[in-house]
Formats: sequence, structure tokens, C-alpha cells
Amino acid sequence: MARSSVNYQTTIAETIRIVGTGVHSGDTVSLNLHPADTDTGIVFLRTELSKRRDVEIPAFWKFVSATDLCTMVGDPRDASVATIEHLMAALRGLSIDNLVIEIDGGEVPVMDGSAGDFIEAIDQVGLVTQSSRRRYIKVLKPVRVENGKAWAELTPYAGSRYEVTIDFAEQVIGRQSIGLDLTPTTFRKHVARARTFGFVRDLEKLLPMGLCRGSSLENSVAIQDDRVLNPEGLRWTDEFVRHKLLDAIGDLALSGAPLLGRYRSYRGGHKLNYLTLKALLEDASAWMLVDGAPRGASSAAELGLGMVAPAYSAEVA
Repeated sequence: MARSSVNYQTTIAETIRIVGTGVHSGDTVSLNLHPADTDTGIVFLRTELSKRRDVEIPAFWKFVSATDLCTMVGDPRDASVATIEHLMAALRGLSIDNLVIEIDGGEVPVMDGSAGDFIEAIDQVGLVTQSSRRRYIKVLKPVRVENGKAWAELTPYAGSRYEVTIDFAEQVIGRQSIGLDLTPTTFRKHVARARTFGFVRDLEKLLPMGLCRGSSLENSVAIQDDRVLNPEGLRWTDEFVRHKLLDAIGDLALSGAPLLGRYRSYRGGHKLNYLTLKALLEDASAWMLVDGAPRGASSAAELGLGMVAPAYSAEVA
């Protein structure tokens, strides 16, 4: 009898090489995604370190060292990897459990600003279902974190659900909401190709600080004077909140195992995503590990979208 990928761990079928530009450093970075044994988890392997051997950095919440403009794991004074959220979202979105990510720089390449290129690269080699059962982190009680008007919470749910709301003063963004039960199908269709976005006014401040050197209209949605500067426009009219959802999926993937619960956030970001995950996992009474998907989780997950901003537009190739 064939194993169900819902209940068993997966990895990629063969090594994948990806080359791109770091959005902050502007440097060319190479990734080699290697298949890994069961129970390895997701591990970054920093190479090309001056006069040092390679360093392993687990993609795990306890190793998070920065959440300001992106999510970073490892020690920035020693060996670290930044801007991991889009790649981590792709891995969680496709339900990949075990992978060694060899990287020759300190930042995951931004590609087109979404998870789309990572998904396409993985699709070229495919996935392998492994022999060990997948373990899930089941949320047992509500955990909430607040930061001014912003808040986020994790609550019990028979599946893996994300509900994200953003609220910007700029009319081009405004208030947008999206909610979905996370499966490879819903991730591919509704989340993977949503690009990062930013304001030109912020870019002008960050460039003198040595940040955003690799940012361009090819890898981000740029906003100035309450309008989108990208000639091709948006991939969805609510692409902004879809990308915030992508970030949340990537940040919460640092749990070390898929979450069975509902994540909700209002005006969230990397820091709030991380702090909510940290609050959950530091409270031993708020969660438990379970083997395989509990009865009802798969069917609930396949329900797909349950709350989406009503405005849509056709995707732009």
C-alpha cells in the first residue's frame, strides 16, 4: 500500500542548484538544495566562510537572530543566513520535511520576490516520500501576542489555517484580508507567486545603510505617491496581503514541524510572527507533538479558501 504524503516525511528527489541575488547585499548567491534523511529537518550549511570549516545552522526558531527587515538564523557576527522566509514558505507550502541547504553567502537570493522560482525548481526534480511518519505540532490552547495595534495568535484547529489582515494608510494597499487552509494546492494557487513590496521613501533611507542594494522592479513591488511603479502591475489586486501571508507561512515554518492550528494576525510582520511562535513553543501546556495527521485534518485542509479579500485580477505572466 502506498504511503500517504500527509502522514509520512518527504524530501526532494535529487540536488537542486539555484543562483540569484541577495536583496539586501546585492551579492550573487548560490544555493544547493540536497535531499536529506528522515528527521533531519531543514538545515542551512554555510560555506565559503573565511578560514573556517562549513557551519550548520538549523532552520529553527531558537536560532532566529533578527526579524527587522527579514528573518535571519544564526549569529550575524559569525555565521548566519538572512532573508530565509520565502524559501521556508516554499518548503512548508510543499510539505517538505528534510533538506540540507548549502549556501555560499549570508542571504538567500530574492529571485522574483516570491516563492515561485523555488517552487518551479523543486518541481523539476520532484519529491520522495520517506519511511518515517511526519510529526505535527498540535496547538492545544490560544496563545496571543500584541504590539500596539498589531496582534497575532495561534488557536486550536483541525488543520493548518492562516488568516492575515493588513491595514495601510496608502490607498493603493488599504485594508486587505486573506484566509486559507494550507495545502500544496492552495499554496501554489493563491500564495506562492505573491511578491514582496516596499515604499520608495524607505528604500532611499535604507540604501545609505548598505541595505536593499539588490532591490529592483524585477524582484519587488515598488510603491511611490500611492501608486505601483512596476510596469506590469500587480499579479492580484490583493498581492500585498498574499505576500504577508507567504511571510507568515515561512516564519512559522521555523517551528521545526508542521503546525496543526489556526494562525491569525493583524498588521503583522516577521517580528510578530516569530514572537507568536516563540510564545507557543515556550509554553509546554500550549502544544503537543502528534504522529501523522489527526483524523479530520486532511479533509479540513482540503476545504481551501475560506476568507479572501473580494477583489481579484488576472495574473500577469
